[in-house]
Amino acid sequence: MTNTWRQNIHLEAPDGWINDPNGLCFAGGKYHVYFQYSPGTSDGSSLRRWGHFESSDDGKSWDYTGVVMEPDLPEDMTGVFSGSAVVKDGIIHLFYTGNVEHPGNYDYVTSGREANQIHVTTTDGRSVSPKKVILRNSDYPDYCSCHVRDPKVWIENGMWKMVLGARTLEDKGCVLFYEAEDPDDWHFVKVLKIEDFGYMWECPDMFNIGGDWFLGLSPQGVPSEEFRYQNLFNSGYFKVDGDRLLDFEEFDYGFDFYAPQTFIDKNGDRILIGWMGIGDSSYTNPTTEFGWQHCLTVPRKLTVGSDGYIRQTPVINPDLYGECEEIYEGTSKVINLPSELSAKIKSPFKISIGDAVISYYGDVLMLDLSNGKSGYGRKIRKVRAGRINDIRIIADNSSIEIFAGDGRYVMSTRFYPAGQSISVVSEGAGYTLRTIGKMEVRGFD
Repeated sequence: MTNTWRQNIHLEAPDGWINDPNGLCFAGGKYHVYFQYSPGTSDGSSLRRWGHFESSDDGKSWDYTGVVMEPDLPEDMTGVFSGSAVVKDGIIHLFYTGNVEHPGNYDYVTSGREANQIHVTTTDGRSVSPKKVILRNSDYPDYCSCHVRDPKVWIENGMWKMVLGARTLEDKGCVLFYEAEDPDDWHFVKVLKIEDFGYMWECPDMFNIGGDWFLGLSPQGVPSEEFRYQNLFNSGYFKVDGDRLLDFEEFDYGFDFYAPQTFIDKNGDRILIGWMGIGDSSYTNPTTEFGWQHCLTVPRKLTVGSDGYIRQTPVINPDLYGECEEIYEGTSKVINLPSELSAKIKSPFKISIGDAVISYYGDVLMLDLSNGKSGYGRKIRKVRAGRINDIRIIADNSSIEIFAGDGRYVMSTRFYPAGQSISVVSEGAGYTLRTIGKMEVRGFD
């Protein structure tokens, strides 16, 4: 069963635990995907490192090059935490949080923890320069707790800019802005926040699409609602108007999505990759029995619709696709995984992929894994989607990603069917089926 559940078109580690995508960039003719990695422990209990994949052919094949950064300084002794990349003059600049938890009787919120921002460079993506600490706890505003992390860095109008996620001493989430003329010499500029929206803002990502600015964010401590914020931790984005944060929208309404990061690809498009997992969930992943857990989402191209909201389109190398086949409504079809299913729909609509049921009734899009065994504790996720006319589903060996309304609404989940052949039934519309081949991943033992 371990090989059956290994993904074909999603990046996952050879063993252990994988979480946040880090340092995403295109440099030297290659895509680089770094990631949070706890090798050897499928529960994530070993210290976080950065693992690394690279691809020179737009994701048709990948090379896993191993661990590129380990906790080996006093300033990162208990974890190489999340961060980002900037490419300048052929050099990849990597920024991350060095986590330090001192032994003793501490709460590790107001005391006992160091959050050190660290800078390294690399020309090949694999071998990094000596580490340089660029920000320490004393460099943050005095209203901050010890939780300040996840630097996202970019260059704008010749200036280096950074956002950091933070938790205040009053347990309020916020984002800290820093600027620099030199990437080793930063100064604080401002803070952005809104009232009563979680106690910690993780993985901030300030980015621009076609002149519109957005702040990506993974807030912790936002109360769950029936149609929003259904996971313990959620991820989404604010529209940004000067110093105002407007209209928080979730990137993904499924069971398994967190800590996304964006970057610019070689075509100038804004691409997002997220962690297809979640921390401290009530449901499980049976691959822990085989020594590994979690994966990353497929890359998603981001655009802005006429309504001002982001659209997400999955990016899969076209060489991996098989032929199209039109399937009539009501027909039971056994398909091989991975496959893509797409349909033009009107309400009501329901498609069953094994025991996973995706439905659209009225204005509610719902993903239901409660009536079978493949969800491993996952039940129902739903969103008020208004009127949608299309749906696109990417089903890999142990995941489903749903893109509806031209990618306005997305749901991602892990699921674990009994085999790579699975029955599909559609009610309400026929659909187009395309099989997807396996991307090659080299470097695994």
